[in-house]
Amino acid sequence: MNVAAHHPVRPPQLPAPRGALSAGLANALTDARCAAPEPAAAAEADAYGEDLQLALYLLYELHYRGFADVAEDREWDPGLMPLRQALEERFLSALRADVPRRTADEAFGDLLVESTDHSRSVAYHLEHHGEPWQLREYAVLRSLYHLKEADPHAWVIPRLRGRAKAGMVAVEYDEFGAGRAENIHAQLFADLMADLELRTDYGHYLAVAPAAVLATVNVMTLFGLRRELRGALVGHFASVEVTSSPASRRLAAAMRRTQAGPAAEHFYAEHVEADAVHEQVVRREVVGGLLADEPDLDADVAFGADVTAFLDNRVADHLLAAWREGSSALATGRLSVRSGPVRG
Repeated sequence: MNVAAHHPVRPPQLPAPRGALSAGLANALTDARCAAPEPAAAAEADAYGEDLQLALYLLYELHYRGFADVAEDREWDPGLMPLRQALEERFLSALRADVPRRTADEAFGDLLVESTDHSRSVAYHLEHHGEPWQLREYAVLRSLYHLKEADPHAWVIPRLRGRAKAGMVAVEYDEFGAGRAENIHAQLFADLMADLELRTDYGHYLAVAPAAVLATVNVMTLFGLRRELRGALVGHFASVEVTSSPASRRLAAAMRRTQAGPAAEHFYAEHVEADAVHEQVVRREVVGGLLADEPDLDADVAFGADVTAFLDNRVADHLLAAWREGSSALATGRLSVRSGPVRG
């Protein structure tokens, strides 16, 4: 296991604000005497924009590792809840408007067939054309999820029963290393980042993640914290598992082609094998068990799967548009990963 994982654990720093919402929230988080922004401000914000997505991310991160200089008892501070609810409603309303409603069979029918159109596939681009600096940017941006991989989906476990709960726990057990700390998938990704000479600190690269990337992480916590959206979280989880193996095969090939390092290649090779098995368990036991118990959640499961594809496509469009021009996809170009170690 890479020794880079053994530095002391510290909460990340709050990033620079990206607008009035995130600035006002940052002030409220660091100084309890400051009131959070009024909820009405959320209704006027761009649902997929930098300011709203960062503000929502800051509030959600209080349920994970928190931030330096933010007291731990702010997690459920009643003064923050109206703003969080308003941000969630703005985001969720936009998703419901932009993602058509359909059945789970329709949603997963599409996911089970790998598209022959690779124009929006980041994995295909990296496999065949990706330069080392692009793989490093991809790892930087994916670190916001992968360094807490499996954590957001664990919220759904107490809301399931029977086959669905047993299947979910079985898959999560693998994600959390099957009892071995060095095999936790978040640790495997940290090892990948060390191979790529990137910082492995949790949350270190939040400041350079664009809104499209923040939205993909925020939606998991949005689904997870609301019991009413348990079907959507299962749909999201199933979508990730169903699509992971083919994409991971391409990304493992990209790491191998660019000689990124053994840990970098191993992370994706591990997902090729593990997620091929997980796909069957998730579809038959988790999704199948949930819908056997609660058939009225069929549309919610489909919604979760389709939202995943919708937001992932937004990220792909952002990355590929930048890379095809030879430009960085990182927010505001605050750091360069084109060559040499990245120490922040």
